[in-house]
Amino acid sequence: MQWQRRLMALLLMSGLFAEAEASPASATASWHLRVVTEQGDTLVDAAAPQGSRWCIQWQHSVEHFTVLDCYRNAGGIMQLERSHQPDFAAGLGHIYGRGEQVSDGEGGYWINAINEPVANNRYVLRVGSTAVNHRVMWPDGEHPTVSLSERAAGQRVTIALSLR
Repeated sequence: MQWQRRLMALLLMSGLFAEAEASPASATASWHLRVVTEQGDTLVDAAAPQGSRWCIQWQHSVEHFTVLDCYRNAGGIMQLERSHQPDFAAGLGHIYGRGEQVSDGEGGYWINAINEPVANNRYVLRVGSTAVNHRVMWPDGEHPTVSLSERAAGQRVTIALSLR
């Protein structure tokens, strides 16, 4: 019985020390939005704490209006939160059961409450030409807008939310 108490005390103590060792590392880790080319060049590396939001903004290649696909860090999970589309042009539109379509008051619409997790917190985008001008923008303005097309037109990039 005495040895069992000592063993339990030892296990509890080692667990406390292990937790103490993990705390400083986790306290310094922070969420970042990163956009990286296939060659490993970093185009975006921005703090993206829980609750932060960003959008991929681009010009529709046929209609030439601006489309927004907006994401958020929802507890460490990249989620497609909503999308803005000024028209029902080619490749665009609302899919029944995937979010809620509401008017933007200017002839276009928002698809709100999509809240769809992005697999593995990352996806690949083929960056369009400067006419399409794929860019990363932050709706609250906490970071400057970054044109991916100016730096990587025609290339595949990975857009990822990760701890660093």
